[in-house]
Amino acid sequence: MTVQFEGRSVTYDYADINELALAFAVTIHKAQGSEYPVVILPVFMQHYLMLSRNLIYTGLTRAKRLAIVVGTTKAIGLVVRQVKDQQRYTYLQERLRLMTLATTG
Repeated sequence: MTVQFEGRSVTYDYADINELALAFAVTIHKAQGSEYPVVILPVFMQHYLMLSRNLIYTGLTRAKRLAIVVGTTKAIGLVVRQVKDQQRYTYLQERLRLMTLATTG
């Protein structure tokens, strides 16, 4: 198989085809529970609402061999200093209570 990478042709043997992944990007959320040989993690202020230590940690720990962080010093600094222990409003306790009531009558 021959694959074009930015105008350059690279030929793969059948045994090496599994080294290719047909994707432009995988979100950190979709990558949870998976590992990849190389992770490129963009960290920019345009997405400052999403920047958190937990998110960056998850992204970095997906890398098996190499993690590359691309971004501004300001954004990376924000991530390092930011601690978001936000209360999640999932209503899990209420949902479980309602399920229990529904099944027990």
